[in-house]
Amino acid sequence: MEADAALDAAYRQHWGRLLALLVGQYRRLDLAEDALSAEAVAVRKEPLLVVDAEDEAAAARVMADVGDVVEDDLLRLVLLCAHPRLAPESASALSLRLVVGVPTRDVARLFLVPEPTMAARLTRARKRLAGADFGIPSSADLPDRLAVVGQVAYLAFTTGYAPGSGRDLLRADVAGEAVRLARVVHELLFDQPLPTALLALMLLQHSRRDARVGPDGRLVLLPDQDRRRWRSDEITAALRLLAPLVDADLAGETRSYLLQALIAAEHATAATAADTDWARIAALYGELETHTGSPVVRLNRAVAVAEARGPQAGLTLLDGLDDQLPDGHRLPAVRAELLVRAGRPEEAAEQFDLAVARCGNEVEREHLSRRRQETVG
Repeated sequence: MEADAALDAAYRQHWGRLLALLVGQYRRLDLAEDALSAEAVAVRKEPLLVVDAEDEAAAARVMADVGDVVEDDLLRLVLLCAHPRLAPESASALSLRLVVGVPTRDVARLFLVPEPTMAARLTRARKRLAGADFGIPSSADLPDRLAVVGQVAYLAFTTGYAPGSGRDLLRADVAGEAVRLARVVHELLFDQPLPTALLALMLLQHSRRDARVGPDGRLVLLPDQDRRRWRSDEITAALRLLAPLVDADLAGETRSYLLQALIAAEHATAATAADTDWARIAALYGELETHTGSPVVRLNRAVAVAEARGPQAGLTLLDGLDDQLPDGHRLPAVRAELLVRAGRPEEAAEQFDLAVARCGNEVEREHLSRRRQETVG
């Protein structure tokens, strides 16, 4: 069993590079993946070889000789999975499968679909890539393709922190695999600001995973989280990545990721919830809203402004969002909390009821019902 676990870990770690090497050699994604899968099965059936130090050193020299080729082909594979022929959801699933080596059954579980459904989805994605150029785009086209790579990785990441129906409040395993994908991209393109900003953002958000849910399974809001459970090593790594980007002249998706990362960094570096610099966070959200025009950003900005300037200022920013966010539960949930703080309990009760009715996640729905009872009866 230990040997099987070691083999699984080795294949998981090196899958993308091995597959990229095969695709680079034979230019057939389907055959390369089938061959690598068959090899993984065959190795498990054969006794493990004992390799002496001399053989190990020789193998290391061979890998060093082809290292640049493998890394180049892995970059090509990453960019291929983010091809504009694919929808972002398909690109995310295919990237996890091919670049990170997540088995199809696990990809299916991560995206909450049956394994046959995911297998069919991956097959269709591979077919759409038939004949696609296995090359690095020109310098003119590379920024657009990198933006897609970022969207693919971040979509997979947010899948873990955007709970759907059922009892799962978060799925750290999904987010963890997406972080691994972002690491691969950053290692290949460490001189590009987009993957650097994206990895920093994901590390900062992912660092709080152990504190987001209490021992009773209940949602723990950011101000109430035990900050001793935040992963300080990941926060430190993210801040190191951010340092050279803070004063850089960035645009597009890169600027968006940087602003989000700077907001997350403000939370991560506050010793306590009371020490949070809400005025700074509100200003960053204001810049992000100008940059994106997103109603979700406006909603988050309203929360920050309420913390910095009072609940009425936050409520004013929520005006006009109902038409843009007509179905979700987060807008009425935020409005309810601000109405409670503004001393308007009857209006707050109506908004809590609306949020509960719209919420599909059981844990969040229980939280909203409990907040209604605690605040307005």
